[in-house]
Amino acid sequence: MRKLIVAEMVTLDGVMEAPGGEPSHPHTGWVFDYQGDEQIGHKFREVQEADILLLGRVTYESFAGAWPTYEGEFADTMNAMRKVVVSNTLADPEWNNTEVVGGDAAKAVAALKAEDGGPILVNGSHTLVQALLDADLVDELRLMVFPVTIGAGLRVFPDTVRKTVWRRVGSTEFESGVWEDRFVPA
Repeated sequence: MRKLIVAEMVTLDGVMEAPGGEPSHPHTGWVFDYQGDEQIGHKFREVQEADILLLGRVTYESFAGAWPTYEGEFADTMNAMRKVVVSNTLADPEWNNTEVVGGDAAKAVAALKAEDGGPILVNGSHTLVQALLDADLVDELRLMVFPVTIGAGLRVFPDTVRKTVWRRVGSTEFESGVWEDRFVPA
């Protein structure tokens, strides 16, 4: 059975939207003021450990528009790895080694988790992440927190009256002032 890891970059006030330059947000690219080689290496190792990159359609379109144009070992890994997009509207993905699963996101991801193999990694994908959290399918949550507040934007956790207890299992601090906390369901 595969482990499902959600790894998100978030602001101190919990916003996950527009970390990398998406034009729709007034504070887009908020990670760039803090990004360094240490963090990039950390994220690269995270991708190398995963067997599948799981994405929602919007994040897929952003990644597919960028990663094929990049060069280097990180880009080579991202472009070659198996990618699964959860979408009911994407029909013909062009990014190398990408497949689309439609219908009920929770059922589709539960089926992926039931396969033999290494971890499934989710980045971005706000709507998908909230569905996975709501369905208790997340085995590990990694929040890379940037010491900036931007006020408005999409957040990791869904609006719900459910209580979910998490246990912190690790933390990594970076020279930039960014840190990552890792949690598992308690």
